Amino acid sequence: MAEFKTSLRESEEFSIVELSGYLDAHTAPDLESAFTGLIDQNKYKVVVNFKDLEYISSAGLGVFMAYIETMRENNGDIKLVEMKPAVYGIFDLLGFPLLYDILDDEKDALNKFKQQGA
Repeated sequence: MAEFKTSLRESEEFSIVELSGYLDAHTAPDLESAFTGLIDQNKYKVVVNFKDLEYISSAGLGVFMAYIETMRENNGDIKLVEMKPAVYGIFDLLGFPLLYDILDDEKDALNKFKQQGA
């Protein structure tokens, strides 16, 4: 199984969290830490890049549900980009495309933030 890793970079006034490997119950706390760190720094406009994520479990999905409200209450959001078809299928099965902007790439996500007056 691929190791899970998060990395963070800044783009304009947005934070980009890159995910790689397998996001499951054992690795979900790593993503929680990344989101908590952003909130502690008052960074609420987040793009999550799934380009290198191979797998996500329900525990991984739960992390997004746990933080989306805090981001939106602070005039931010979480935009999801570059999902592999298998990962997107899990999000789609659970209705996440109704709750989140799932976009092709980071540029689309940044433009969506700008359109929303973020």
